Amino acid sequence: VQLQASGGGLVQAGDSLTLSCAVSGRSFSDSAMAWFRQAPGKERDFVATLSGTGGSYYTDSVKGRFTISRDNAKNTLSLQMNSLKPEDTAVYYCAARGGYNGSNLYTRAHFYQYWGQGTLVTVSS
Repeated sequence: VQLQASGGGLVQAGDSLTLSCAVSGRSFSDSAMAWFRQAPGKERDFVATLSGTGGSYYTDSVKGRFTISRDNAKNTLSLQMNSLKPEDTAVYYCAARGGYNGSNLYTRAHFYQYWGQGTLVTVSS
């Protein structure tokens, strides 16, 4: 199983960016998936999660600006990020939890068994 995150880059405050996570090796269409981020010198933090049944949950700082989605046909997870702020600067990681998880939403990193390598997002002011 491999998760490959992409789409990061250098943008200005207020810009938009879409991250993608390509999954290979198995399908996670009915599993929980998520995005986490790690800013320089800080711990890895939860950003957004998508349950196996399509429900979503976001950390407060990105609510209304970020949207997590999944394309089961392409086996990809996306994170649409709008109105980016300098404090959004971080390495973003996609994650997937094995098995059928139903409508459960998982915000803790230790619930996820599979991780992508991360993609860097830098937002300049």
